[in-house]
Amino acid sequence: MSFNDLGLSDEVLRAVTDAGYTEPTPVQKQAIPYVLMGRDILGCAQTGTGKTASFTLPMIDILANGRARARMPRTLILEPTRELAAQVAENFEIYGKYNNLTMAKIIGGESMADQSRVLDRGVDVLIATPGRLIDIFERGGLLLSDVKILVIDEADRMLDMGFIPDVERIVALLPRIRQTLFFSATMPPEIKRLADAFLMNPKEITVSRPATVGENIVQFLVPIAHQNKRDHEGLAKKKRETLRKLIADENPKDALIFCNRKRDVDILFKSLRSHGFNTSQLHGDMVQSARTETMERFKAGEVRFLVCSDVAARGLDIDDLSHVFNFDVPMHAEDYVHRIGRTGRAGRSGRAFTLYAPEDQKFLDSIEKLIGNPIPRFNVGGVAESVESHEAGSDVAEVKPRERAPRSRQRQPRREKSADSSPVRAEPREQTVEEAQPLDLAPSQPVVEVEAEAPALRQHREPREHREPRPPREPREHRESRAPREQRDRRPENEPTTVGMGDHVPAFLLQTFKV
Repeated sequence: MSFNDLGLSDEVLRAVTDAGYTEPTPVQKQAIPYVLMGRDILGCAQTGTGKTASFTLPMIDILANGRARARMPRTLILEPTRELAAQVAENFEIYGKYNNLTMAKIIGGESMADQSRVLDRGVDVLIATPGRLIDIFERGGLLLSDVKILVIDEADRMLDMGFIPDVERIVALLPRIRQTLFFSATMPPEIKRLADAFLMNPKEITVSRPATVGENIVQFLVPIAHQNKRDHEGLAKKKRETLRKLIADENPKDALIFCNRKRDVDILFKSLRSHGFNTSQLHGDMVQSARTETMERFKAGEVRFLVCSDVAARGLDIDDLSHVFNFDVPMHAEDYVHRIGRTGRAGRSGRAFTLYAPEDQKFLDSIEKLIGNPIPRFNVGGVAESVESHEAGSDVAEVKPRERAPRSRQRQPRREKSADSSPVRAEPREQTVEEAQPLDLAPSQPVVEVEAEAPALRQHREPREHREPRPPREPREHRESRAPREQRDRRPENEPTTVGMGDHVPAFLLQTFKV
């Protein structure tokens, strides 16, 4: 089957021929006729199978008749990343060069004023990322009431990046009567739920089993033996050394090198550049102009190695990419399929290498379970050691815990230390009065001098038996009797009160207190 059998117009067929394509891919053979019929499409196909052309080619024919109005696009294509949006816009320019259609690209990192001016003139095709589209809509620069065709591309990537709430909000603003084309490389339950909510009686198209690897891609695992799990810097250094050795052995024409974190992208980029590799970097923190320039240089062959994060893993169409290196094992199994899917496209062969340490085993298990077969191991001579031999104990001797003697319950006498091994603590001796240092008291504190003979005098005190006895006390019966308490407390009526001080109170006090 050729493109002539799919029902496309002559203008589109001329553009396809100019682009050098003669035979459609399986997803294009199945999707294009149903898109031209106006049916909803639920497409599940692995990356690199030509999904973009499967909806851009028939869409150009559908939009050939009609005219767009200001701020009211006729077609909306949602993409998860700026790079994918730029790629779809590039495809429209290639395939629609013989049709008089207008197009706008609404993505972050570019001037919003320029994008608003383009929308004011009216566009047939609007390609956008969800965040920037909602931003312009809330500013009143866009109306979505005239959208006839909605395309949601890379829906599983939308889910991973947290765009599903934005997508649901955008779909709620669109007319209910429309044609929806829903494409995803994988079909998890959440994506299936969205498809059921957005589509009406869709035609399901499945080119291959979800999350399968292309037959033209040769995969390898490169083990990195590492004993200390806490030594992350040592592991990263060994991985960089292994990667340089692997590149020297493979001698790729060009390659993508994936890292899990943006910080590791920058570190690896600087390391490769310091060793003389022609490399550049691509990650989400870069401004859009720098990202676009980097991709153009890489596609033009000016850059040989591109160190990137997963922002470049989805949907990027790079012609004849020979190698893909996973510097880090992806934490999500689906990301592995999308990463290595950048090579081996359009019938060409490709090679994919993944560096892994023993602590990455749980991620490898999920990847091999997803793709359905084990990945062969590849040992880089002289640099990487085999993980299997490391686990079997052939290369590294087993470290056994030190055996300790049983501790006796009886306490052993303390052994005196010799003078040559450690100083023996001397017994404290009494200081004489002459050796004692005077107290360092402040001048304001009185100093009491104590005679040196005082201790000696206390020792020579007279014994108790030689002291004079005290005189005996008088017997009780010979003592003067006291008056009873009742008589003591009774006072004459006219006797002045002395406030408990008796007759010893001076007269001036009595006059003062008027007692």
